[in-house]
Amino acid sequence: MSDFKKRLAKELENPEFAKAWEETEIEYLLARNMIKERKRLGISQDELAKRMQTKQSVISRIEAGNANVTLKTLRDIAKALDTDADRLIADESSSNELAVATY
Repeated sequence: MSDFKKRLAKELENPEFAKAWEETEIEYLLARNMIKERKRLGISQDELAKRMQTKQSVISRIEAGNANVTLKTLRDIAKALDTDADRLIADESSSNELAVATY
C-alpha cells in the first residue's frame, strides 16, 4: 500500500475529513486521470487547451481541482485525450496502470 493510500485510510477515519473527501473525490479523480492521460500522450496543458479550443489556464484550473466541470467539458476533455469520460472519472488507483499524480 502506498504512503498516500495509508495516509488517506487514516484520514478517512475522521468523519469531517471523510465528508469533505466524499464531496471532492470526483474532482480529484478527474484531475489525476486527466494528468495521467495527458502525460500518456506526451502533451502539455497548452496543447490540450488547443485541442479543446480553450486556454491553458482553464486546463490548469481543472487539473488543480479548482473548476466546476460541465458534462460538455468532460466530454471535450475525453475527446481531446482520445479516451472516454468514464475513464476520466474512474477510480483505478488499485490498478498498476494508474499511479497517483503529482502536481
